[in-house]
Amino acid sequence: MTSPAVSDQHKDLMDRRYDSGVADINRLIDELREQKPGTEVPYVDPIHNADECRIVSLYSNIGQASDTGFIWPGDQEAATRMLGLQWQLGLRPECVMPWNVHPWFTPGEANGKLTPNQISAGLKPLLRMLALVPRASVLVAHGTEAQRLAALLLKTENPLLWRRGFKTFKVRALSGRAFAGSPARQQEWLDVMHEAYADAMARTGLGRPGK
Repeated sequence: MTSPAVSDQHKDLMDRRYDSGVADINRLIDELREQKPGTEVPYVDPIHNADECRIVSLYSNIGQASDTGFIWPGDQEAATRMLGLQWQLGLRPECVMPWNVHPWFTPGEANGKLTPNQISAGLKPLLRMLALVPRASVLVAHGTEAQRLAALLLKTENPLLWRRGFKTFKVRALSGRAFAGSPARQQEWLDVMHEAYADAMARTGLGRPGK
């Protein structure tokens, strides 16, 4: 059960979802909701910033939507892993934009394994979001579905991509069965993600950690 303090924090963040740094992206999310009445489309937390964003974290959202109302990496353990990774790298949240492969959820239900049609349906929203983060030139695809959408994205040969010298990295999803392994194996997977985000930071002018 969510504590009252956490609930109040989420309400405050929801009240700020049209802050200047994320207003255009969250209005896009409102449009996506209207396209499919009865669905839920999580918002981008106002801790992020479209103008400062350099890196997009694309999540394979096969589980349920977070009860916070915002995009997250998959579950609480996944969110903890992602926050830890960013802290270790010194990667500020305003420089990263989270996004879901298939923006829509049925309230109270897990998406489950996304179909090819669901993945391809996420391409146009992804392109629209990328147009709103003009300094982003790297996408880190977490999980199989995200990697498939990243491949579709590159096949579009959209001028936006080549103008920015766009690069994609493929890593594991952060939650569920994707992280079902021994502590040693989990650390190996985190190390791969660490290297991908470190390379992404170097490519986008944020500096390589430790240098």
